[in-house]
Amino acid sequence: MAASFLLLAVAFFLSQAAGQDNDSITEPIQGSAFHLPEVVGYDGWYNNPSHPEWGGADMHLSRRVPPRYSDSTYEPWTAGRPNPHEVATATMLGYKGLKSYQNRTALLTFFGQQVVEEILDAQRPGCPPEYFNIPIPTGHTLYDPDSEGGKELPFLRSRYDKSTGQSPNNPRQQLNEITPYIDGGLFYGVTKAWADALRSYTNGTMACADPPECRFPAKNTIGLPMANPPPPADHVLKTASRFYKLGNPRGNENPMLLAFGVIWFRNHNYHAQRLAKEWAAIGRPLNDELLFNRARQWVIAEHQNIVLNIWLPSFLGVEINPYPGYSTSTFPGITHAFQTSAMRFGHTLVPPIAYRAYAKDSSSGAVPTNNSDWKCEFRPLKPSSTSSSSAIRTCQSYWNSPDIITEGSVNVVDEILFGLSKQITEREDNIVTEDLRGFVFGSLDFSRRDLMAINIQRGRDHGVPDYNTVRQHYNLSRVTRYRDINPTMYGKEGNITMAIDNLMKTYTNSSEADANSTQYGMDNIDLWPGGLLETTETGPGELFRAIIQDQYERIRNSDRFWFENYRMNGLFTEEEVQTIRATTFRDIMIRNFKADWFQPYMLQQDVFRWNSVVDDPNGRCYTPFESYSDEQLTDSIEACSSMKTFDYFEGSAGPYIGTIISLGLYLLLNIALLVLAVKYQEYKNLKARSSGQQKYDKGRDVWANVGVFSLQGNPLIAEAIEEKTRHPVVVAPLPDTKQLRVFDAISGSVDRTIDLVGVNQVVIRTCPAGDSPGLVCVRFPNRYDLVLEFSTPVDDFLTPLGQYLGSIGVSINQDVMGSKQLLADIITESHRKELVEAFFRELFQDALTQDGGKKKTRKIFQRRKKERKEVLGTELTKHEFADAMGMKESSLFVEQVFHLVDKDKSGSISFKEYLQFVALFTNGSFDSKMDLMFSIYDLNGDGELSKEEFIKMLMLMAEEAGENIGQESIERSIASMIADAGLAHKTSLTVEDFKEIFGKYGNELDSTAMQIHGKTARKSVVKATTTVTSATSQKKLAGVSSAGGGQDETDAAQFRQRLATGLRADKSRSAAAKEARKAYASHEDEDFTSSIHVEPLPVDEELGNSEDTQKDSRSLLYMQRVWENYRLHIFWFALYQLVTLAIFGERAYYYSVEREHAGLRRIAGYGVTVTRGAASAMMFTYSSLLVTMSRNVITHLRETFLNRVIPFDAAHGAHKAFAMTALFYTVIHILGHCINFYHISTQTANDLTCLFREYYHLSDELPKFQFWMFSTLTGVTGYVLTLVIITMYVFALPTARRYLFNTFWFTHHLYFVLYALLILHGSGRLVQPPLFQWYFIGPALLFAADKLISISRKKTKIIVYKAEKLPSGVTHLQFKKPTNFNYLSGQWCRIACLALNSEEYHPFTLTSAPHEVTLDLYIRAVGPWTHNVRQVYDPDNAKNKDLITGAVTFPKLYLDGPFGEGHQDWYKFQVAVLVGGGIGVTPFASILKDLVFKRQANSHIACKKVYFLWVTRTQKQFEWLTDIIRQVEQDDKDRLTDIHIFITQFYQKFDLRTIMLYICERHFQKISNRSLFTGLRSVTHFGRPQFDSFFEGLQQIHSDVGQIGTFSCGPPPMTRSVEAACGHCNQIEGPVFHHHFENF
Repeated sequence: MAASFLLLAVAFFLSQAAGQDNDSITEPIQGSAFHLPEVVGYDGWYNNPSHPEWGGADMHLSRRVPPRYSDSTYEPWTAGRPNPHEVATATMLGYKGLKSYQNRTALLTFFGQQVVEEILDAQRPGCPPEYFNIPIPTGHTLYDPDSEGGKELPFLRSRYDKSTGQSPNNPRQQLNEITPYIDGGLFYGVTKAWADALRSYTNGTMACADPPECRFPAKNTIGLPMANPPPPADHVLKTASRFYKLGNPRGNENPMLLAFGVIWFRNHNYHAQRLAKEWAAIGRPLNDELLFNRARQWVIAEHQNIVLNIWLPSFLGVEINPYPGYSTSTFPGITHAFQTSAMRFGHTLVPPIAYRAYAKDSSSGAVPTNNSDWKCEFRPLKPSSTSSSSAIRTCQSYWNSPDIITEGSVNVVDEILFGLSKQITEREDNIVTEDLRGFVFGSLDFSRRDLMAINIQRGRDHGVPDYNTVRQHYNLSRVTRYRDINPTMYGKEGNITMAIDNLMKTYTNSSEADANSTQYGMDNIDLWPGGLLETTETGPGELFRAIIQDQYERIRNSDRFWFENYRMNGLFTEEEVQTIRATTFRDIMIRNFKADWFQPYMLQQDVFRWNSVVDDPNGRCYTPFESYSDEQLTDSIEACSSMKTFDYFEGSAGPYIGTIISLGLYLLLNIALLVLAVKYQEYKNLKARSSGQQKYDKGRDVWANVGVFSLQGNPLIAEAIEEKTRHPVVVAPLPDTKQLRVFDAISGSVDRTIDLVGVNQVVIRTCPAGDSPGLVCVRFPNRYDLVLEFSTPVDDFLTPLGQYLGSIGVSINQDVMGSKQLLADIITESHRKELVEAFFRELFQDALTQDGGKKKTRKIFQRRKKERKEVLGTELTKHEFADAMGMKESSLFVEQVFHLVDKDKSGSISFKEYLQFVALFTNGSFDSKMDLMFSIYDLNGDGELSKEEFIKMLMLMAEEAGENIGQESIERSIASMIADAGLAHKTSLTVEDFKEIFGKYGNELDSTAMQIHGKTARKSVVKATTTVTSATSQKKLAGVSSAGGGQDETDAAQFRQRLATGLRADKSRSAAAKEARKAYASHEDEDFTSSIHVEPLPVDEELGNSEDTQKDSRSLLYMQRVWENYRLHIFWFALYQLVTLAIFGERAYYYSVEREHAGLRRIAGYGVTVTRGAASAMMFTYSSLLVTMSRNVITHLRETFLNRVIPFDAAHGAHKAFAMTALFYTVIHILGHCINFYHISTQTANDLTCLFREYYHLSDELPKFQFWMFSTLTGVTGYVLTLVIITMYVFALPTARRYLFNTFWFTHHLYFVLYALLILHGSGRLVQPPLFQWYFIGPALLFAADKLISISRKKTKIIVYKAEKLPSGVTHLQFKKPTNFNYLSGQWCRIACLALNSEEYHPFTLTSAPHEVTLDLYIRAVGPWTHNVRQVYDPDNAKNKDLITGAVTFPKLYLDGPFGEGHQDWYKFQVAVLVGGGIGVTPFASILKDLVFKRQANSHIACKKVYFLWVTRTQKQFEWLTDIIRQVEQDDKDRLTDIHIFITQFYQKFDLRTIMLYICERHFQKISNRSLFTGLRSVTHFGRPQFDSFFEGLQQIHSDVGQIGTFSCGPPPMTRSVEAACGHCNQIEGPVFHHHFENF
């Protein structure tokens, strides 16, 4: 008890603090008018000091009867129970207009509704919404009149305590959202905030809408969350601001309920004004807070008295037990039996129409002035064309109350309450008016509902057990026969009797059931129909009466603030309590009616009963409506509007589709912009062409010496039509030749040369007048057509052309045809190229099958008969022949060879002629090949080859390849070769001498090939080679040599030669067999590259049979090597994907299983599962991208032990992989939301308000798709995020990076926007609290620290010491090395030029070595920025020169770095292979210099040998690297490096065109230890490197090394070739190749 008193004291103190302010008197004045001992709370808490939570708002409904759920926990019990619709129709259907047996008034009925609203509110559905829909019987007259079937009445289960419903020991408990006490919640709300919103804060009154009269409460302009369903009569949503502010959120539901709310509002202001007068009279300050709370106590007390002492006995038909006093042990909670069934007894009393009445003078019709001459005037039952004032049809008035009660100056509230007091309500029976049974309000998608079916379903939802079980727990006997449900009325009252019989048939599912016998199904009867059928003439049956009486008495007895408990609570004096007990609702009406026609004598003493004999003996308020039959009443009143449905997606379809299309169009727009920008950039890179006639000026300079076809001195300019392109050209005959040339009319360049040697006739096709008369097609044999279109008459061109052709003996066959046919029949350049391709394909197929080709190859020919026939008739022109050889048509070599092959001197080469030429190289002997080559070099054809002729041809061949070789070097090499053959005394050479000189090069010459269109025709011989012992291998590894160039140097040269030729040491027989098979492999497609042999080598059958086994073994070995090389990459990539998948799976599982009943997944399906999982995966992937962008951190970490377990070199690849993973989940997320947004847009507004708690919208607003997408933070940021991601990814494509780097740079820097949007996107809390920050914080801090490191050094201005413009667009920059700039060879940095843009950084590899005091960069101009750098740092640029001194000063730059990558690990491998292509050689320049320096400094490094392969079109492009290599060779005393230069402009070394240059190069290198081309000690090769063979050779030479580090940098095709070669060699036993590459 001590604790109870302590809590009571605390509650008293808190209530005093809440109820008084600074104006309160400090000493209580005696008398209740001045002393407020305790302010009654709003939410019911602490009413009971022993149990503070008892009676609190939002507490459990009470269970006096154990629940009955099908699973004993929460699932509704439906087994054995019929459809609620069927029960309601069977038991509650009947005639309306039957009057109450006890003359209860409609005022009593509707007063009962407001009483229930005072103590109970369990109507709000649970969240997430749980649908327990009621199937609608097929053919239902209201809901399925067309018998479509399959319809359901929406039913949402009630809100419940989420901590319940977990087990049978803790079944689901529904909630009462208001207090069960009669404590004024109906008038003031259940929170102080709500009550404060109703106040005027003037003398304790409540705010009104019409001061000073104050007839109505203030309108809801502040947005109180009033219930606001759509009025079913209008079927539209209306704004809640039209409602009056009341304590009851549902107080505006119908005009009758609103009228009670208004009258109680007036009553409060009545008391506030009364108290203010009383207090003013005694001089007490008028404190608004005190006045408001005191008036509130009076209103509550009067309501308590009227409800319990007046209304309830009249409603039940029995007197209730006297007040026993306050009981702390009495629980006030509302029982489920009361909430779901008993309190709904009033539904049977509800009339279909509510009368409106007023009084008037009986004779004059004016306002009555006395009690003797007045009468009631009732409004018509329904509106008419002359008057809208009428009685109120219940079903049509739902949620239109404010419009009804506000009728100009008419006091509608007074008329309603006055009329209800004179209207006898519906009879106490089982019949419920259709206004509730079928036409009660619903939602937009189901505007009318059957409240009786809902009552039954609500009982099942709440787990209310069957009717008999409830009776038993209320100490009533169980009913065993259906007729005993109501033995008093069964057989006496027809409606009750029929209803009980129908009930029996419905629950027994039998039409033969007998109500007199004990029947199956009695224990399944729902409480609502069973209790309702107990109704007698006096009122509710014994079960409902017991439930209702028990409920109200417990409410009264458990309320500490009950007005009759005045001795304990001190709220009132005894005198005041007597005054309250004497107050009736009649008194409330009298004191608060505002109508001028009203007088107190007009109301009967008991407004809840109407006895016309006693209360109206003179018949003043008689109405004929009372005697209307059901049919008459139906015809006289307004009909209920029918049920309507609604498509919630209406209005969303357009924006939904438009949004999706806009995203798709935005993607296409970005792609289109990319393509157009690239095309434009290519166009700019070519040359901007000027408009007008001036654009031909450059061409005129070229034509000046050429007699072009002209008209009156002006060149005939035509549009050449080639495929789908056009460009202006002029045509000119070459003087003294049989050639026509086509010039580009703008640039003057030669577009095409047409050789007419051997041509006897040409075909000219023109079009008739009126059909493209300027179009002409000239067809030459074995050439593609020349198609021109002139703006002048075509004869202006044909006349001079005919004259020229006639002069050279070429006849003309002219034809006229339509333009469509002409254009359709032309032979285009691409068609001719296809024909030439087919020519060479068939040529080499024939060469292959001449010597036992395979049968399947012959089958190919059979499939190509038609094509072959066309090919056999094709002849190659000299131009096509030169193009096939990859040489210029004017080349002397081409002239010589074409002359030799064209045996019939027709000016073209036939298939047969070319086949014989190819056969010479496939089947020909050494002598025959030498004869041919001698003929090629014998320029004058006299059978003797002078040294000058030989040297001239070699010089020309070098020039063809773009190389300038000193004539002295070639002469020295040839003289040495002739001297070695003992022919130094000869001035010219015969063919025999030629063979003698080159006899020792028989192997090379025997392998001489002719490469045509990527196909090689040569005789390949697999030779056995000498085994190299391990000791020898070690000797070569050490690179031992002597200055005198002795045997060691010869061995080293042989070793380099072996690597160069790609021959492996110690080839086994199986390896030889493998090469033989490779040599004989044939390919069916046209891109095959095969070697043609004339002497097939024998292949071991056993080896052949085991080929599949060997292939499997190689595949397994390859996979093992891939794992060895990339195990860390594979591990971390797999781990990353698994982690991402786990994150996806966790969220997907959570929303699919753990939140299965959360509602959103039920609405959106598994789309929400996917999107939530994808969202979390996106958070992780996008955040992890920041880690890969932290270059400084990665550079530092790769120097730690972590580099052993984390492949930091793969950061760039990881960035791409992470980005693609992020994109994958982003696409899933977007597609999922496309589905989710559709589903969300089809849901009710209330459901969405529940599911998305953070997003509020007005109750009259339907949140359409556009609301969720463009009015929510999540939607807007999601849309913008999609646009940003599209832009970033499209412009991150390789094409964009190549052509539009600035655009790529800018769009990629949108990552700031990306992450900001990601943060905002999650902050919207649309579905869940934001999670992105937990993924983002770590990487963001790391990236921020990394950025700070870069910023700290990027803003230091670096002085540029030296700048050079080198050939091939290369710019050399040498600048100051900052003191803290420590780097490793192979690393890179980023620079920004202050003269261009200090914020635009570009990456470049450092060429300088770490020991050098300056930093060097070689920058090739390939884009706008690099071109600008080349111009800015041009030493000849005037801006860089001092006008007085002439000193050159270059713009400063910012430096960021160094940054690490794989090339810097070269020193960790005993053997390293460096492969550089083009400008990609820059990191290796640094490495080579660093290697030599470290060895000279005796540094201990693991690397013992470095092979450097430089692949370049010509070394002239990068002469600066030649200088570096030369310096390296000078410093490399220990021969640590082995350098090979591959000049790709040359053909391969065994090609017919370069074989002699190759032989001269090898001979020159032998005699001078220098390359003929570079002057370096390095080995120079012709053509592209064969990496496979080269690496195989390394495997043999360094067989005792476990790993060989391979580092490549250059264009992607080259690095891919190196990667493929490494993969190939890793399938062979030997050292493992580890490949690290970078592309530019």
